[in-house]
Amino acid sequence: MKKTLLIITICFIALSASAQFETTKQIFESPKLVEAIKKHKLVAILPFTARITYKRPPKNFDAAANKDQELQLGKAVQSGMFTYLLRKADNYSVSFQDVEKTNVLLKKNKIMDSLDVHTKDEIAKALGVDAVIFGNYEQQSTKTEAGAIVTAALFGGLGGKTGEGGITIQIADGADGELLWRYTKRMNESLMSSTDDIMERQMRKLARNFPYTK
Repeated sequence: MKKTLLIITICFIALSASAQFETTKQIFESPKLVEAIKKHKLVAILPFTARITYKRPPKNFDAAANKDQELQLGKAVQSGMFTYLLRKADNYSVSFQDVEKTNVLLKKNKIMDSLDVHTKDEIAKALGVDAVIFGNYEQQSTKTEAGAIVTAALFGGLGGKTGEGGITIQIADGADGELLWRYTKRMNESLMSSTDDIMERQMRKLARNFPYTK
């Protein structure tokens, strides 16, 4: 009996952890959104601004190395979003510029390392696109990797929460740089989460609200 109750309890906790994996999303739409996107044919996805923090910094924490990880993470989220959109290309009314081309053009125009000091219309012009998708991704580690592995083993991967964070995805018009759309969501992360997994989940959840969905 006790064993049965333990199994039921573990299953309940695992299912609860899975159900609470995401929190409420927030979406903003500009009054100009519908008319503006009718003119869009090619859209670029910029590297995301990523931030990695720790509730308890690991031993031998290196700020410079952490900064490099943030830059890599920002590009990984950019790539993950592009991969998802490319797979679902028939579902959208626009085409998305290959992220490798986007990043090469950003470097050629000396914009890659100073995206925050350029307006979105300036960036769109340099890339030759009608709009740009950009955003922020925050990740805060709340559990040691060893602890997460133990939890994941106990709950079959469902309870392996190792951190929390948030993602913001925005679309700006290439003509005037005006913000047309914003999606924001807080979320929990497991040890098994990759940037591709994260973008897959987020894009599936906002599919009906994504402006370019046919």
